[in-house]
Amino acid sequence: VQLQASGGGSVQTGGSLRLSCVARGSMSSIVSMGWYRQAPEKERELVATVSNGGSTDYAELVKGRFTISRDNADNTIYLQMNSLKPEDTGTYYCNAKSVRARWSGPVTYDYWGQGTQVTVSS
Repeated sequence: VQLQASGGGSVQTGGSLRLSCVARGSMSSIVSMGWYRQAPEKERELVATVSNGGSTDYAELVKGRFTISRDNADNTIYLQMNSLKPEDTGTYYCNAKSVRARWSGPVTYDYWGQGTQVTVSS
């Protein structure tokens, strides 16, 4: 699975951005897709995920401001980011989580996109 993210940029506090991520390849083992972000000198953290069934999960810091959505026909996910804050600055990575059944138990694997930069200035 290859993931291609786009839509990052620079905005001022309170602005909006929309990220997109297209997945190409076999999606048969993919159970969810989502967005993670990494600020300088910090660990990568979950932003939002959406399952194949449409269930969503958000980090507390972005609830009410970000919305993740999914177009299954195009294997694309979106992250609408509103009311952006300087602390939202970072590199945003698209993720696809795979689960494959094995005789020894399920095996999970994470696919990652190349990252897109989001910069929010005060």
